Amino acid sequence: MGEGNIRIHCRKRERYRCRACGQTFSARRGTMLEGLRKPTELIVIVVTLLAYGCPIQAIVHAYGLDERTIASWRDRAGAHCQRVHHAIVETGALDLTHVQADEIRVKGRSIIAWMGLAMMVSSRLWLAGVVSPTRDRSLADCLLQQVRACSQAMRAILICTDGWAAYPGSIQRAFREKVKKTTGRGRACLQVWSELCIATVIKRTEKRRVVEVTRTMTRGALEQAERLLQVSGGGTVLNTAFIERLNGTMRERLAALTRKCRHAACRLDGLERGMYLIGCTYNFCWPHHELSKPTHLGSACTPAMASGLTTHIWSVSELLTYKVAPTAWIEPKRRGRPRKRSPTNPVTPQRPRVFLRKGVLCSVTS
Repeated sequence: MGEGNIRIHCRKRERYRCRACGQTFSARRGTMLEGLRKPTELIVIVVTLLAYGCPIQAIVHAYGLDERTIASWRDRAGAHCQRVHHAIVETGALDLTHVQADEIRVKGRSIIAWMGLAMMVSSRLWLAGVVSPTRDRSLADCLLQQVRACSQAMRAILICTDGWAAYPGSIQRAFREKVKKTTGRGRACLQVWSELCIATVIKRTEKRRVVEVTRTMTRGALEQAERLLQVSGGGTVLNTAFIERLNGTMRERLAALTRKCRHAACRLDGLERGMYLIGCTYNFCWPHHELSKPTHLGSACTPAMASGLTTHIWSVSELLTYKVAPTAWIEPKRRGRPRKRSPTNPVTPQRPRVFLRKGVLCSVTS
């Protein structure tokens, strides 16, 4: 993209051709609408309803579409939103300052899954999400590696989590860099960021009411953590209130996360696609109520706008038609003998081929 190698192939069908690789492609290449023949307005309406928590069965009765078609559109939209998230959010350009992470237990149709989520407190930006059938260390590792992909290197950061024992180790494995301590020969060692603070907030409940909250610093000083809390606007004490509010938004917007329903999730990949659809529309398309108050920005603002990733509120249509740049094309190596002779690359002479034509013995040298 941007190399001047794109030419028009067919104006009527809106197809283009790449002069580098010789392949043709449509104008919808790289978007969610590629290969779909239904009207664009209908697709955008259906995806918008899915992003607002409308069950698939209700859309089937409202628009007369097949249930498998709507599920396919949801998966397509989720896969496209995942590419958009990787291209815009996971670029290592954010100064996170304060991050909160938590997980949701998802009860599906004959399955139990876990959805790990992480967010940036200062801008309410959804940073990462992982869906796993088990709540183990690999879930925490994948979640924190995604958070690390969003962050600038070697910055002061506070990460607040609940009492799950897998979090501190996963955070330290994700937020470390190679440091060469000695001069000369030798390998560099991995060293945890010096300004990394890890806080643990454990709540004890009785009859669904919180009766005791224990706050401890797993790594770092409490004074530094309080300073980062003040900079990010994340409260006066260590807490996980912001990620718990995001968990409620996910349960409200993603129909499969409803606690008692008839449209529970039955596939992990479908649950992951729905998570990315809700996360991207939350970041780019929905004005955040708290960020829009006069105490913050004072006008309608999305988490992506507060983070500096965009300058306006996206529509769902703009999100679905956002063109993600493809991977760089690499010219394949030529195999066999070279086509032209050159002084630098001489071609060895071949043996003459002898054959019989009309009773006469002939020979040809190629």
